[in-house]
Amino acid sequence: MKILILNYEHPPIGGGGGRLAAKVGAGLVARGHQVRVLTSGMPHLPVESVEHGMEIRRLRAFRQREDTCSVPEMVFWVARAIPAAVAEVRRWKPDVIHAHFAVPTGAVAWVVSKLTGIPYVLTAHLGDVPGGVPEQTGNLFRWIKPFTVPIWKGAAATTAVSSFVAGLAKKAYEIAPQVILNGMELPVPSPVERHEPPRLLMVGRMSVQKNPLLTVRALGLLKDLPWRCTIIGDGPLLHEAKAEAVRLGLEDHLDFRGWASAAEVSEAMRESDILLIPSLSEGLPMVGVEALAHGLAIVGSRIGGLADVAYDVGEDANARLFELSQGAEGFAAALKPLLLDSVELMNACAASLVMADRFDLKHSLDQYERLLVSEAR
Repeated sequence: MKILILNYEHPPIGGGGGRLAAKVGAGLVARGHQVRVLTSGMPHLPVESVEHGMEIRRLRAFRQREDTCSVPEMVFWVARAIPAAVAEVRRWKPDVIHAHFAVPTGAVAWVVSKLTGIPYVLTAHLGDVPGGVPEQTGNLFRWIKPFTVPIWKGAAATTAVSSFVAGLAKKAYEIAPQVILNGMELPVPSPVERHEPPRLLMVGRMSVQKNPLLTVRALGLLKDLPWRCTIIGDGPLLHEAKAEAVRLGLEDHLDFRGWASAAEVSEAMRESDILLIPSLSEGLPMVGVEALAHGLAIVGSRIGGLADVAYDVGEDANARLFELSQGAEGFAAALKPLLLDSVELMNACAASLVMADRFDLKHSLDQYERLLVSEAR
């Protein structure tokens, strides 16, 4: 089967959604399918390449940063991607289109499908659904939501990366997407090892959504305890987070590493004990899935998008969660017991390893493959 993947983000551009799409595409190639990817480009990236058997074509559309994309940059990419995708469909004749992100990629898939008759499967990640990241896209969706309805209605099938995202889509569009959890290739299980002092890790864009300032302020309340924290990611709040760390006297505790490759993130996981996810909103964070695979305990905000990876009730709890309304004090209170009680930390880490099997990439690939085959022309 020939599959054309449309996604405005593909590694190294973008975050977890792009990495997920790349893993799915590579997995489908390994199963004997032909996969081509149409995505965003930047001057330092090749226009055409082959990655894990996928043929990648990158369209340059004035994107300035790998880690974030503005609305005008999305619009430019859509304008370039529509004619390029139509030409690709007519030349290559794929059996089905897989579009990641209803906005902006879904607009490309909808137009291409109307012009060529090729069906598309739509996968929603979070920020592409009304209510997913209200602090970033709330105003945008007030204007564009009516134009996104045909994108959802026109899809041959829809999927969402978590039950939370599926619920948002159902509320906004009266459509119930199939939930296909983010999957990853799980490393060979190894005994949980605890570091001394405990090593904390935060990974993500330094943006309002990811809430890095709350992390720094919560850690400031615990600076008299032994711990080390690595913060990986770049973005508009990075300099402010660093300044806040200096103000709180955390220079010896915190290591800001900036943007990192997937391999570097995995290495940081292996060197850590606890993953911090204080986000205002999440779909299903790939960093959370990877943390399970590496046996990290999770301390995070009690939001819908973490429900699939972070449990804080019962003997199998792998996480400690706090209400965002509790602020830095609530975050610190959730984290403190894991820093003080090595047995509690080890139990949470072991529970994460048990949970990881749910997110084996094979399970996700099975579901995507069945769906794409069933909807192919």
